[in-house]
Amino acid sequence: MKIMKEHAKKFKIGVIGSASGPQTEDPAAIEKALKLGKEIGSRGHIMINGACPGIPDEAAKGAKSEGGMVIGISPAFSQHEHVHEYLSPTVYQDIMIYTGQGFMERDIINIRSCDAVVIVSGGIGTLNEFTIAYDEGRAIGVVTNSGGISNSIPHIVEEVCHRKVPPNLVFDDDPTALMDKLEAAIKNYPLPIHEDGRVKDLHERRG
Repeated sequence: MKIMKEHAKKFKIGVIGSASGPQTEDPAAIEKALKLGKEIGSRGHIMINGACPGIPDEAAKGAKSEGGMVIGISPAFSQHEHVHEYLSPTVYQDIMIYTGQGFMERDIINIRSCDAVVIVSGGIGTLNEFTIAYDEGRAIGVVTNSGGISNSIPHIVEEVCHRKVPPNLVFDDDPTALMDKLEAAIKNYPLPIHEDGRVKDLHERRG
């Protein structure tokens, strides 16, 4: 019974961010990704990522350094395709799921496998994953000041898309403080009810 109780405390935390580009060589972004991964691992959560290089892989490295479990959701059909065609790593993944669906469809599986996702830096691919998580009603954490789109999310949501920043979308430039906020968001705002293929608005449900 004790084991079941401890297992129930674990969350599946997705880490999304730049797989290539200048953010993957930015010491500040790398440091934040590593610290985030360590927080996920040390808190006993399961980390999920797109099994890609760059920022998500740095977070996976951090999670493994604290004894955490990492699950990779690959766009490839097989390990050979994953390594040789997608040029992606396997070192820090405990479990690899080969979707064979390419990047776009892989992103949906990646997000739907998570209780919450965290953005570190990020470009157009990360923005795609963010919009999936937003529309699915997942709790989302943003590591601000990590480069890429990390400081632009409120502008994109409110000014560009004319939507609301929901209460389960949280921000902090310190991964430790962000994980505190994200854990609270997961507990306080369960995944929304889907009606006729649409997600009922989070604000409407919360009054």
